[in-house]
Amino acid sequence: MSEQQQQNQLNIEISEEMAEGQYANLAIITHSHAEFVLDFVNVMPGTPKSKVKSRIILTPQHAKRLMKALKENIQRFEAGNGPIKDLEEVQLPLNFGGPTAQA
Repeated sequence: MSEQQQQNQLNIEISEEMAEGQYANLAIITHSHAEFVLDFVNVMPGTPKSKVKSRIILTPQHAKRLMKALKENIQRFEAGNGPIKDLEEVQLPLNFGGPTAQA
């Protein structure tokens, strides 16, 4: 490996706890003139309150790079697996698999 390649190499470590990840089914995105804030939440049916599981704060430039990277990865995923249906296209049962409410 050339000296230039060694200098450009980035060594990234991840702890076991972080590698497990956090499930989120809702992302809330807000922004100011200087930053984008992405809050990832796991909303469970029947629970009146949900907590933010992770918050990522990005510069506008990094937010745009993230958007481009997501777009490219979604295109690659769909090329190999078929189109991802939008949530509006998926018919979710109102009870989300839980017990049926009775009056």
